[in-house]
Amino acid sequence: RVWRGQCPRTNPPPYRHVTQLAPAMPSKAARYWLEGIAARLGFAMLGALPLDLASALGGGLMRMLGPRLGVSKTARRNLGRAFPDLTPTQIDNTVRAMWDNIGRTAAETPHLADFQCYQPEGRIEVVGTEHIDHARDDGIAGIFFSGHLANFELLGLSLTQRDIDLVNTYRAANNPHVDKLVMRVREGVRGRHAAKGTSGGREIVRALKEGEHVAILIDQKQNDGISVPFFGRDAMTNPSVAQLALKYRCPIIPGDIERLDGAHFRLTIHPPIEFEPSGDTDADVHEIMTQLNAMLEAWIRRRPEQWFWVHRRWPD
Repeated sequence: RVWRGQCPRTNPPPYRHVTQLAPAMPSKAARYWLEGIAARLGFAMLGALPLDLASALGGGLMRMLGPRLGVSKTARRNLGRAFPDLTPTQIDNTVRAMWDNIGRTAAETPHLADFQCYQPEGRIEVVGTEHIDHARDDGIAGIFFSGHLANFELLGLSLTQRDIDLVNTYRAANNPHVDKLVMRVREGVRGRHAAKGTSGGREIVRALKEGEHVAILIDQKQNDGISVPFFGRDAMTNPSVAQLALKYRCPIIPGDIERLDGAHFRLTIHPPIEFEPSGDTDADVHEIMTQLNAMLEAWIRRRPEQWFWVHRRWPD
C-alpha cells in the first residue's frame, strides 16, 4: 500500500494498491524446448572437439559451477555421513572432484563411438574379459550390474563390443528432447535400452527368457524397494537384480569402472557372485542385495570422488 501525501494521524488520506507482477515463467513445454536446443548445441560443440579436450572442458566447467549448486549440499551431507573422519576441506575437495567427473562423463557422451574397449594401448583397460566371453557363450541369460561410477556408460559398451546381446536399463531424462538426444548416441553403440517402468520391465523379462543379457545400475534410491545396508545405514534399494536372478536362474556378474586419468579407464568384470537359494525368496533377495551393496560400497570407498553423491540415497 502506498500513501499519497502526508498521513495525519486522525484522518489518513485514501490509499491505492500497487500490485507487482512477477515475470511470466515459460511453460514446461517451452522450457524443455529451450533446454533441448541448448543440449543440441552443446552436443554439437563437444562432438566437434577432440575427445580429450571435450572431457577436460566438461570437467573444468562443472568443477567451477557444480559446488555452487544447491544439490551439492546433499553431496556434502552424504559424504559426511559415509566418511565421518573427513574434514570439511576434504569433503569440499571430494565434491569438487565429483563434479569434475560428472562434467567429464557428460562431455564424453557425444564421443561414445570413439571408445574402443579392446583396442591395444587404447583408453580402456578391460580386466576379466573371460567372464564376458563365458557369459556370451554359456547359452543362458545373465545380469551385469554396476553403479554410477566414473563413466558408467562404458559397461554396456564393453559388453556389446564383445558381441553380448544386451538390454541396458536406464531412467529416462525428465526433458524428452534431451532424452531423445542422449538415447540416439547410446543406441548407436550400446545395444537396446529399456526405460524404467512397466514397458521396460516387460522388455527385460523378454530378454532373459530368450537367453539374452541385461545391464542394471543398482545404486539409485527406490522408495518402494527394500531396506538394505549401505555405508552403515539402511537404504531403500531396488531388489530387481536378485528377484530376476532367482526367478530365471541366471548369474549376476559385477562390473566395476574406474577413471584413471582424464578420459582413460579401467573396467573390471568380476566372477559371478555365488548364492544358493534357501527356498525363502524374500530372505534370499535381501541376502543377495546386501552382498551387491557391499561390493558397490567397496568400489565407492576406493574412489569416492567418482560416485554420484547428489543422490538422496538415504532417509534424512
